[in-house]
Amino acid sequence: MKSLGASYRALVVGSSGAIGGAFVRALQHDPACQEVLCISRLTHPGFDLEDEDSMASIAAELAQGGPFHLIVDATGALTIDHLGPEKSLHALHAPSLLKSMAVNAVGPALLFKHLLPLMASKQRAIYAKLSARVGSITDNRKGGWYSYRAAKAALNMLLHTAAIEAVRKRPHLVVAALQPGTVASTLSQPFVASGALAPETSVTGMLKALDELPALSGAHFVDYQGQAIPW
Repeated sequence: MKSLGASYRALVVGSSGAIGGAFVRALQHDPACQEVLCISRLTHPGFDLEDEDSMASIAAELAQGGPFHLIVDATGALTIDHLGPEKSLHALHAPSLLKSMAVNAVGPALLFKHLLPLMASKQRAIYAKLSARVGSITDNRKGGWYSYRAAKAALNMLLHTAAIEAVRKRPHLVVAALQPGTVASTLSQPFVASGALAPETSVTGMLKALDELPALSGAHFVDYQGQAIPW
């Protein structure tokens, strides 16, 4: 991460997942990364995207250290309560829709709320959240996947709105919603027959894309190749 300078601190949330783990490994191999901390449901203290108090507790503990220059939120869920993405309107199920919103949109927004104060304010800093191309309203040409699409679209709006506010006090902050591509993982395995990206390939691309993004009044929505995705 050349744009963050010769010594930066990073935090990866959701580090137990395929993409989160790949982010951790990549940052650990970056000589400029002074420290990379990992948080997941498996770490102690853990956290729950449906429990804001747990997020506040983690933020309070992390605040005891120095500021972070890079925070990556690699959390997310495609299968909700053992149900995969809906293929039709008939399959839309209110509890699953609400749970997807909670895990993929509301929880990450609250996490951003609690972690933002921990970021460097006078230097370049990057907050990156895994999103999905299916969250693009403009790019939706196939339909289906109601809950996941809606949750990711909501996530994108929340990130963009929060970024507009955040950069007023942190002019060097970059906020990005990232499309990692179709990555080989537990999340994607039931839905992808072949051709999925290795997590390391996706993460290498996303880190390069983040390095090149300018600070602006709002959030970026880009894929792992650095290409802008329409909201």
